[in-house]
Amino acid sequence: MSTVTALSLRVDPVGRARALGPAIEAAADTIERTQEIPEPVLTELHASRLLRLLLPRSVGGDQVDPWTYLHAVEEIARHDGSVGWNMFVANSSSFIAPFIPLEAARTIYADPRSVIAWGPPNHHRATAVPGGYRVTGEWHFASGSRQANWMGAHCQVVEPDGSLRKNRFGRTTIRTLLMPKDRTTPIRNWNTLGMRGTASEGYGIKDVFVPEEFSGTREDPTLRRDRGKLYAFTTQGIYAVGVAGTALGIARAMLDAFAALAADKTPRAMARLADDPVIQANFARREAALGSARAWLADTLKEVWATADDVEPVGTADRAKVRLACTHAIQTSIEAGDWTFKAAGASAIFIGTPFERRFRDLHTLSQQIQSREAHWEAVGKVMFNGDPDGTFM
Repeated sequence: MSTVTALSLRVDPVGRARALGPAIEAAADTIERTQEIPEPVLTELHASRLLRLLLPRSVGGDQVDPWTYLHAVEEIARHDGSVGWNMFVANSSSFIAPFIPLEAARTIYADPRSVIAWGPPNHHRATAVPGGYRVTGEWHFASGSRQANWMGAHCQVVEPDGSLRKNRFGRTTIRTLLMPKDRTTPIRNWNTLGMRGTASEGYGIKDVFVPEEFSGTREDPTLRRDRGKLYAFTTQGIYAVGVAGTALGIARAMLDAFAALAADKTPRAMARLADDPVIQANFARREAALGSARAWLADTLKEVWATADDVEPVGTADRAKVRLACTHAIQTSIEAGDWTFKAAGASAIFIGTPFERRFRDLHTLSQQIQSREAHWEAVGKVMFNGDPDGTFM
């Protein structure tokens, strides 16, 4: 590799993703079957630093802008949805780093292969004790946990007097407790329709002590240690960007695969697919819709970034813009994938085609909280009425 090319890969996350894409695509069947990212692909993924795009520079991360991150996730997901998903989750979990003491964050990320995995908050509570917390419980949907070496547990906190800890908004706080993975027990329960390679399984924790410095809360952006425009975005907004990037990548791959199929396929008693006026028109519509959704999301992120403060979190109106553009990109991707699968006919139904796994992955993605259609209503409510109760994320 030339010096110029090597340098471009170091400074260009999308270029790094593009260079790694063929190796990921070649391993896709293995990833689906074993629910692991095999070697040497995993080592190459770490070496590419694509799992550290959102990690603060203070901890050795790249701290890229959100639209560059979006396109890097999209590029990886174009080759395999599960790896794209785990890439975005690993980056999203690194958003905890600005909310814990610097030395703790450096301890976690000192290993260049460090990844944090966790499941979403549930009913479990941690007990505040001298110097930290004790926690017991089970969490699920921990994407990328097989590649992780640290695990997190999002908990309500029970104070010594039995009360639940509140945040500055007067609501029950959710605190994230971080521990080495060997303090947890995996629960192998990821038997799903799609996104099988993510191994988004559960894990158990039994009476583990977590020191105070290895905990933090992401619910109040003003508490962050690292300043900068990236961390003015909310964690939930960045999660939505990652899901949107994954969806866009999968849909892009399906449309590309259909274009190749249409050039050769001639259904019985019909013209070649590429010569069918209905196919031509509908394909063009999906191309326009997907490209428009992608561009609008990137432009929205740039627009919010341009006015974001280095200290204060982005306001409600900007959070709503990000949520709306992400929801639109996700839903548009699902619609494009559905049309492609249907238009491909019987060519799409066989295992190993360019369509069936992506169709399953896209519809598994569609069930995730960031993809729910209720976001349309939530954004519309903010557009008309603002956010009087301060709960919009």
